[in-house]
Amino acid sequence: MNKTASVVPSDTLAQLATARAGASRVFHRYNLDFCCHGQISLNEACAKKSIDVDQLIREVEAEERVAEPVEPWGERALAAVVEHIISHFHEPHRAELPRLLEMAQRVEKVHADKASCPHGLAKVIANLKADLIQHMEKEEQILFPMIVRGDGANAAAPIQVMEQEHVDAGDALTAIRKLTTDYQPPADACGTWRALYLGLDEFEQDLMKHVHLENYVLFPRALRS
Repeated sequence: MNKTASVVPSDTLAQLATARAGASRVFHRYNLDFCCHGQISLNEACAKKSIDVDQLIREVEAEERVAEPVEPWGERALAAVVEHIISHFHEPHRAELPRLLEMAQRVEKVHADKASCPHGLAKVIANLKADLIQHMEKEEQILFPMIVRGDGANAAAPIQVMEQEHVDAGDALTAIRKLTTDYQPPADACGTWRALYLGLDEFEQDLMKHVHLENYVLFPRALRS
């Protein structure tokens, strides 16, 4: 899709998130998965959630007028893309997940007697933390060095594993959304509870951008290298 072309219903979520500044923010507002399931068209995605596709297109185009330009990672050296992923996603995820887990444990302990308490949330976050840390280590120790040295064409097997683990992470995000009622704290939620949901919302946005950049930019380019 040409960046200057009009958005049309047949455009995929992944295409738009890559080429249109601010598109990922619009998708997040509507809870549309543009990373693990980004290959579907706007028409299909909107039909599944009973969203007005014309309204969504208007919001994507409006968002682009006020958003920062999209970084053309498809034109950057693969080593630069890898470095960006590590510094802007891997390292922040390692720092943020323990903080979110600690807050979730505190909320569940202090508010265990409330019906609105997100029982089980800490366990989901703990599992996601363990899985994601292991996932990032495999990328940094095995896959990324292959890509940087120009051996990406032989990395189909590890890439397939990483993509499946991305799907697993997406499933964890879905579970977190359900437990937090789409990150909406109850009216009587304390400051920690509200901070937890805000942090989880921001983490989801970052993780989806992370997965999107790998699935639709880094991995396809590496396989062609």
